[in-house]
Amino acid sequence: MDTIRYARHHALPGFGEAAQDRLGQARVLLLGAGGLGCATAAYLTASGVGELRIADFDTVDLANLQRQILYRSEQTGQDKVDAAMTHLSALNPEIRLIALRERMDEDSLRAQAAEVDLIVDGCDNFPTRFAANRAAVATGTPLVSGAAIRWQGQLAVFTPDTGCYACLFEETAVEEDMGNCAQNGVLSPLVGVVGSLQAVEAIKLLTGQGRHTAGRLLRYDAFSGEWRQSRFAKDPNCPVCGDPA
Repeated sequence: MDTIRYARHHALPGFGEAAQDRLGQARVLLLGAGGLGCATAAYLTASGVGELRIADFDTVDLANLQRQILYRSEQTGQDKVDAAMTHLSALNPEIRLIALRERMDEDSLRAQAAEVDLIVDGCDNFPTRFAANRAAVATGTPLVSGAAIRWQGQLAVFTPDTGCYACLFEETAVEEDMGNCAQNGVLSPLVGVVGSLQAVEAIKLLTGQGRHTAGRLLRYDAFSGEWRQSRFAKDPNCPVCGDPA
């Protein structure tokens, strides 16, 4: 591992080479190579995560370029995962990058979750979010979830002992047609803020450094510049992680 590349991590009090080595051995599944995924992937790659699997079935569109910073105008029409690999492999050739050009279903999500140390959810649809949560719970894999729309962003971390996504949001109460960025708009750097925070939480979980935000839902209003934090606990009646009895 290139010690010069990660010298600023080595200089962090309490981090050092040991934490960097742990990061270098970690495997991460990133769901979505959109605005959130671009920021998360760039920082995890630059930080030296050992293996990064990126799942996305979409292609680069001109309207993506306002916020999806891994892509270039000449890559319009390419598969996002292929375009992302071009940028990320140049950013850090030490990283093992795996492209998953598919729409992940329940079975594929669970299979992937069982092979990685962490899932980062940067997707833009609720069915995949809930499916990823079920896979995370079934395999005991920590999940870092982010979302951004209009001027609002949110972040939550879920671990086996602190509740899951379904403890916070009822699947039957969430409408898939609540709207997306194309319908409602999104501030370009907002996805970078949330995606970067997802990378921060991922690194803390993978290295055992710092205090991760599991059990807390963070909300950021970019319009007002205000942060809000609310705590949540594991719901014993949760249909995913609760007691079946």
